[in-house]
Amino acid sequence: MSISVPNILVVDDSKAILIVMEAILNELGVSNKVTKCLSAQQALTHVTDDINFYDIVFTDLNMPEMDGMEFIRKLGELNFTGAVVIISEMDHKVINLAANLARHSNIHLVANLAKPVQLNQVKTVLQKAQHLAVHSDHSYTSISEKALHEAIKLNEITPYYQPKINSQTSEIESIEVLARIVKTDTGEIIAPNRFISLSEQCGLINQITFSLFEQATSDLKAIRTSIAAHLKLAFNLSPTQLDDLSCPNKLMLILQLNELSPSDIILEITEQHALSSLSQLETLNRLRMHGFGISLDDFGVGFTNMNQLKRLPFTEIKIDRTLISNIETDQFSQVVVSSLVDIACQEQLALVAEGVERAEESLYLKNYRTNLAMQGFLFTCPKAKDEFIEWAINWVNSTGGTIKR
Repeated sequence: MSISVPNILVVDDSKAILIVMEAILNELGVSNKVTKCLSAQQALTHVTDDINFYDIVFTDLNMPEMDGMEFIRKLGELNFTGAVVIISEMDHKVINLAANLARHSNIHLVANLAKPVQLNQVKTVLQKAQHLAVHSDHSYTSISEKALHEAIKLNEITPYYQPKINSQTSEIESIEVLARIVKTDTGEIIAPNRFISLSEQCGLINQITFSLFEQATSDLKAIRTSIAAHLKLAFNLSPTQLDDLSCPNKLMLILQLNELSPSDIILEITEQHALSSLSQLETLNRLRMHGFGISLDDFGVGFTNMNQLKRLPFTEIKIDRTLISNIETDQFSQVVVSSLVDIACQEQLALVAEGVERAEESLYLKNYRTNLAMQGFLFTCPKAKDEFIEWAINWVNSTGGTIKR
């Protein structure tokens, strides 16, 4: 994976640490756009000048005048959306508290680096920050609104499928449904990052979601016949869709037409934007009352704290790739994920690790010896229905695993 984090801010009252960080970033080929500050107040001035300029901030905790925790809180008050990394050795309890405080301040804390800082640790952190940026990156070329309307009119919105694999048994536990536009004239496949944000802006997200829901629930019969009788489907819902109080009834009607029940469905709600309005909370609760599974998606890029995980009616937590990437060597991620495993066990929640791409990550996750599922390109990329069914059958034959029945 190439590193592409253009603007970096390093804050530490030690000149020696700044020199070391500059040398490491130079070795990684990204030091040409690094700002170094000997005080948090000076750093805050730089951030205030352009809140969207810096992609990642490395900060010490123990500094005079303004310490690192105050600096992080002030970054949150400025609505800083980049990644934050603490450079300070902390024990597990302090890491947990720092992570929760950062979430309360609307800050994306992605790592804690102990001094002396190592090159491989910084490289991993930059990769995590790059992935975090993808969630809010709009530099890709979006299709036009006219093209989106045409895709909907021509029924080109197509469900693709990706499995969640049990880390202990290799069972396929459920299948996530992901949106693609497949052009009928050229066969071109258009990725969701080119049209999902646009569909939300244009008020078309419901049409896309319900189109996917209708197609995938119709496909489920063939998928179950070929693979397993009790597989569930997982669908993404944006928090804005929860503002529609009629959402549960619309979903229920589609399920009835396909002779399915809410217990066959998991609804994944992204954690990137906090659930706050009364209508969102009411819809969430009604969906759970009807029997839908409710998954908190992308945990690690948003601002849900541990107490909210216990308070809201989630049945599943999906851990974002920023916490899974290189977890076998990343102590910060290990501590946060271990805490999630404990909460999942206490609250009887399913747990899914997203973005598993390396065998080392998979082997580490297996060590938890709990009901943890994995999802990612290590197993398969999202596939159209027929390709997915073929993959699933080959998965069982090649791994000796089973399919959950």
